[in-house]
Amino acid sequence: MTKTLSYLLFVSLMLGMTTESDAKDNAKKPLRPNIVYILLDDAGYGDLSCYGQSQFETPNIDRLAEEGMKFTEHYAGCTVCAPTRCVLMTGQHTGHCYIRGNKEVKPEGQQPIPDETVTLPELLKQAGYATGGFGKWGLGSPGSEGDPVNQGFDEFFGYNCQREAHSYYPTHLWHNTEKVMLDGKTYSHDLIMKHALDFVREHQDKPFFCFLPVTIPHAAMHVPDSYSDPFRKKFSQFNGKIGRYSGPEVDNPIAAFAGMMTKLDEDVGQLLELLAELEIDENTIVMLTSDNGPHLEGGHNPRFFDSNGPLKGFKRDLYEGGIRAPFLVRWPGRVPKKTTSDLISAHWDILPTCCELAGVAVPQNVDGISLVPTLLGNPKEQTPHKYLYWEFHERGGKRAVRFGNWKAVQLNMNKKKPSPIELYDLSKDIDESNNVAASHPQIVHEAKTMFEQAHTPSKLWPFPFDKK
Repeated sequence: MTKTLSYLLFVSLMLGMTTESDAKDNAKKPLRPNIVYILLDDAGYGDLSCYGQSQFETPNIDRLAEEGMKFTEHYAGCTVCAPTRCVLMTGQHTGHCYIRGNKEVKPEGQQPIPDETVTLPELLKQAGYATGGFGKWGLGSPGSEGDPVNQGFDEFFGYNCQREAHSYYPTHLWHNTEKVMLDGKTYSHDLIMKHALDFVREHQDKPFFCFLPVTIPHAAMHVPDSYSDPFRKKFSQFNGKIGRYSGPEVDNPIAAFAGMMTKLDEDVGQLLELLAELEIDENTIVMLTSDNGPHLEGGHNPRFFDSNGPLKGFKRDLYEGGIRAPFLVRWPGRVPKKTTSDLISAHWDILPTCCELAGVAVPQNVDGISLVPTLLGNPKEQTPHKYLYWEFHERGGKRAVRFGNWKAVQLNMNKKKPSPIELYDLSKDIDESNNVAASHPQIVHEAKTMFEQAHTPSKLWPFPFDKK
């Protein structure tokens, strides 16, 4: 062999070794993408056209599915606002997390999460991320230990209080600790989106976490006329019917709802355009979901829109329609395009997922699992849940557990004698219309064991049996 051939062979071997070594090193490195998490407010499983909505279109949101992954068995943290947000911030389900219901504080705000709570933005800050929250908070009144600026957010703009968010034309919003006074005629969603887009521009050169808990489409059914007018023509049979909730009354809330979703979709498009314009598109993962099922308030008619699709129940139910949520994830070059996942997952998976993406350790007390293997197209490497658990303390008290294709629901938990456990086989009965508990006593027993394992008593949200 000539010296030249020997040299070329040596170089080739060294390059191969280096490439293999680099590949192993790169596999260990955190991915560290920018993270945008969009949380819709009271949008149902069927309220996006990529999930079957036919009364209006959401083409920009549909891009997330076309250019990424669509989940079909993803679940909200709870069936109302505040506990879902607590689940997202802590990675704990409602059997463990601190906030398990909507508990109001006067004059403004909700029950605060404690200062010692470890939150997702605090963890991402450890990894060098800039953190911003834009929209509705609901986890601590202004200045309290639960205020978003005291829970890891570098910047917050929007509604601190959920009650204030019942109108899209408020008299004030909050920017960090500053109370921003408004004229009561400004559409709040536009201000929220402006601050979110400005945050992305400001932090384009370093990793950022942009949490976007928008208020659309929560009641009231408010949207500028330019968005609702086309639907007043399309749904003219509802003209003259007034929606009442908070703030200005609404003529034809059916048209307003479609206009709200159109407005929201347009703004998601603006966000995607900005990421491309800044050339950070391929280093940004965008996730979109909803905080619970569709509401029945302010004149909204989810039955007309088939907002819960084939599912039973609405907001405040623990049947599928109250908690199963759309979930779309787009990350160009990383998340495979036009893919669908039936992985059983939930909002408490977001914290460990983001931690793995950012390269920061996950707290030991979380209930979630990282979805990164599934997102990167490696479902065989995905750790599954043993079960998903929810509890809800309004309307008589409820709890539910999902394990495999089985779903167990128990009502009237606040009574001395709760209702019997209901059991459904979701593989055959997606609308939970056939209670098969009587024919599967062993499965019911398993569900009862899971209920007991998943529930840690709470002084703020007790079930009667906690006192025994």
